[in-house]
Amino acid sequence: MSAKQKRLIIISSVIAAIIAIAAGVMVYLLDFYPVDTEAAEEASPNSCTVIEYGNGLRAYEPSGGTKYGLIFYPGAKVEYTAYEPLMEWLADDGVLCLLVKMPFNIAFFGKDSALGLNTIYPDIEHWYIGGHSLGGAMAADFAAENSGIEGVVLLAAFPSKDLSNTDMRVLSVYGSEDGVLNRKSYEKAKSKLPSDFTEHVIEGGNHAGFAFYGEQRGDGTASISAAEQTIKAADIIAGFILGTETQSTVSGGTEESFES
Repeated sequence: MSAKQKRLIIISSVIAAIIAIAAGVMVYLLDFYPVDTEAAEEASPNSCTVIEYGNGLRAYEPSGGTKYGLIFYPGAKVEYTAYEPLMEWLADDGVLCLLVKMPFNIAFFGKDSALGLNTIYPDIEHWYIGGHSLGGAMAADFAAENSGIEGVVLLAAFPSKDLSNTDMRVLSVYGSEDGVLNRKSYEKAKSKLPSDFTEHVIEGGNHAGFAFYGEQRGDGTASISAAEQTIKAADIIAGFILGTETQSTVSGGTEESFES
């Protein structure tokens, strides 16, 4: 075999490997948990105004108006509309919610999606950001890197960046039967949260129960329904956010746009 033939074989092998890797990546990115539309519709209170702004942004507006807003990042590989019942129950409790669709349904690729969203609702005085699982981690990272955020809501999630020296309020919620959340990493990450952060464990809840996309691989078996877990989570989150009525916002809380 000549040297030229060897080079052609090597080049062909490299190209084949690249194509195989690319195909594998695309299969991974395009594989996601779709929303269980029927279950989500049954679990939604349908008591708020829902506005679709395009580019995968949905707003859930409370009927009586509010000064409190939450930007929400979905969990990895979960269709964002699976969180619609949670958003509607929060709006029913008095919190404006902005639900963001992530590129390839993975928040890692859309960590900065919250930039400028507060300009859509200039009357909101208290802005929070949160998310589920990887979405929560990316939401926390956004809060660590940008001004104008008053607090962070983590659903079965923990931050990768240090928030311990900030004046942000942090809420952490997870289900007692969660089989996906890495408890060891979660406990270790508590050192990155403010010392006065709030933690709630929903008894009987699991990882997937914050949304409506069916069972998740590796998750524990819940003893309550996703509808029950969603309502409990909404009540906990709303109570945490709306309990700040007499507290001042962090610096930049009502500025024109979130800034890094």
